[in-house]
Amino acid sequence: MQTIRQGLIGGGETHVLSLTGQLDRSRFEPVVLSFTDGPMIDQLREAGVEHYVIPTLKAFDLRQWKKIGSLLAEKNIDIVHAHGSRAASNLFFPARKQKIPLLYTIHGWSFHNDQSLFVKRLRVLSEQFLTANMQRNISVSASNFETGREHFRNFRSTVINNGIDLQKFSPANAYKNIRQKLDIPASHILIGFVARMTAQKDPLTMISGFAKAAAQREDITLLMVGEGELQAEARQLAERLGIAHRIVFQPFRQDVPDLLHATDIYCLPSLWEGMPIGLLEAMAMHNAVIVTNVDGSKEIIRDRENGCMTEAKNEAMLAGTILELAADGTLRNRLATAARATVQEHYSVEFMTRQVEQIYEDVFRTEGKRLISQLSVQS
Repeated sequence: MQTIRQGLIGGGETHVLSLTGQLDRSRFEPVVLSFTDGPMIDQLREAGVEHYVIPTLKAFDLRQWKKIGSLLAEKNIDIVHAHGSRAASNLFFPARKQKIPLLYTIHGWSFHNDQSLFVKRLRVLSEQFLTANMQRNISVSASNFETGREHFRNFRSTVINNGIDLQKFSPANAYKNIRQKLDIPASHILIGFVARMTAQKDPLTMISGFAKAAAQREDITLLMVGEGELQAEARQLAERLGIAHRIVFQPFRQDVPDLLHATDIYCLPSLWEGMPIGLLEAMAMHNAVIVTNVDGSKEIIRDRENGCMTEAKNEAMLAGTILELAADGTLRNRLATAARATVQEHYSVEFMTRQVEQIYEDVFRTEGKRLISQLSVQS
């Protein structure tokens, strides 16, 4: 069972879709459990992957443990793979009660420096409890692993980087004319922000930085694709800065390769990251990329070699980097080519899946030996 907190599409949900699509079906039969409905569920349905939704927005929601336990028993689940802390917390006790091995993939930690001391401490303790009691932990980036080691004594985890489908995200494919459909001039440099409209992704700095750049160039447009709690505030900021006509807002869309094929520069001004799949997708689609110097992103990007790096919440630095890339097509092409090569070499979904499958095999083998040992003692 692959389980994740929501059915909306984000990095973790894309990871689950990729993993279930690539698993060796001669050995593994995936079942997906989500705690909200959404586009991910639609994609699972289209792919013929068995899936279930047990609604909750809470971690450690004991009201749902009976339903979760019944589903585990009904489907005869052999192993549970939780993606993110909410999924791990809600599967922990039902899986343990039935003695089902539980794995936890950390797609970025639930605690951050911008939280109050109380909230951060509570989440650190929660993550410490979960990671200490898993059969195996998987970190999607080396920086996630190091953060775990800094906060938890005896933290153990295997680093397996996120991977993407290089056939789906290939600039050589045929794509829809997104610029024509969205009335974006073909001559404009198109900057893309394809991410959730949340505090983590910092769409407000994206808009403020773009406004400074747009004041100096008429031929740049910003395409913002995503939904979230900052969506309304982002639109209001664009109106207040007088650049709403220079920004094309779109809700979540499933034609991400088409969108990325239309863009020239991809921006991810995050405040923190695990291993950003959206960034890898943009790099695979031959975009020049701009990221902030945060965990996950800085693990992928080498400044001025395969992308550009700025400081978080620094709108002036973001604007300057946008203007630099917009003015220099040769630089954009060089960085985009290097970005594509980086993903091809290190971040394919096939390589990721084979590593995860090996973890499953190791857990099966370990648990099998443990059960045999217990039966021998009992006899």
